[in-house]
Amino acid sequence: MASTKLSIYSALAANLLIAATKFIAGAITNSGSMITEGIHSLVDTINELLLLLGMHKSKKQPDSAHPFGYGKELYFWSFIVSILIFGLGGGVSIYQGILHIVHPEQIGNPTVNYIVLGLSALFEGFSFTVALKQFNRLRGEQTFWQAIIKSKDPTTFLVLFEDGADLAGLLIVAIFTYLNVRFHMPYLDGVASVLVGLLLIGVSSILAHESRSLLMGEGVTRETKIKISELVKKDPAVIRVMHILSTYQSPEEIVLVLIVAFEENLNTKEINEAINRIRDAVKKDFTLVRFVMVQPETIEGASFIG
Repeated sequence: MASTKLSIYSALAANLLIAATKFIAGAITNSGSMITEGIHSLVDTINELLLLLGMHKSKKQPDSAHPFGYGKELYFWSFIVSILIFGLGGGVSIYQGILHIVHPEQIGNPTVNYIVLGLSALFEGFSFTVALKQFNRLRGEQTFWQAIIKSKDPTTFLVLFEDGADLAGLLIVAIFTYLNVRFHMPYLDGVASVLVGLLLIGVSSILAHESRSLLMGEGVTRETKIKISELVKKDPAVIRVMHILSTYQSPEEIVLVLIVAFEENLNTKEINEAINRIRDAVKKDFTLVRFVMVQPETIEGASFIG
């Protein structure tokens, strides 16, 4: 989590500075696309604060109302961030773009825009590099997309996608600002805003899908289930692992339910002792598993699910 916070803090500082400079430049040059980029950076700043809020709330200790803890707070706020990128980022950008297409206005001094875009790219590039390094360290040998799909910590790829979209948006604005000035086509300023908005909506759709999946309760992978099953079957009291249910409460907490068929000749005390052994063994080998519930079952009374 410490490395994730580093990515968020670097993105927060970069977006706050960039938003201020973009708004100033947009006001000076009367550039709608620059104002749009300022809104984009301001939304990103709010997003980083919400991610930090989610990380803080997810650390609250379990209580009577939430016996499994507050880990899913992180998934909730990550989903909210993806919606904000869609609504405030993408929606406002497209709205501003349409206004400047219908009522185009010539940019004042484009040099100011170029300077701001260059500085923004420098700051954004630094933030993106930090986020990419942290992400690559966590993904290991997995492909980029596999790491996103399998990640249980949305903050690792949210910041990366945000910074990537920021850099792409800056490139779009820079190209269309040049074309606007070169060919005296002021409506291109609005076209740039629309394209940035569509870019943000595309990115937010991916992030919303992944965050929603985590919020709804993703479980451990099939490979992990097989390893857990093999571990449990080593106990002499176990005949078969009938089913494994799991869900991530947070990136660092898993709730696990094991439906296990025990030897028929065991009494209640022996079954309880076996359950305790299983619980201790699973927690020892799988450190992210915080809660383990074992339900005894007969082979005749349940169907095996691999």
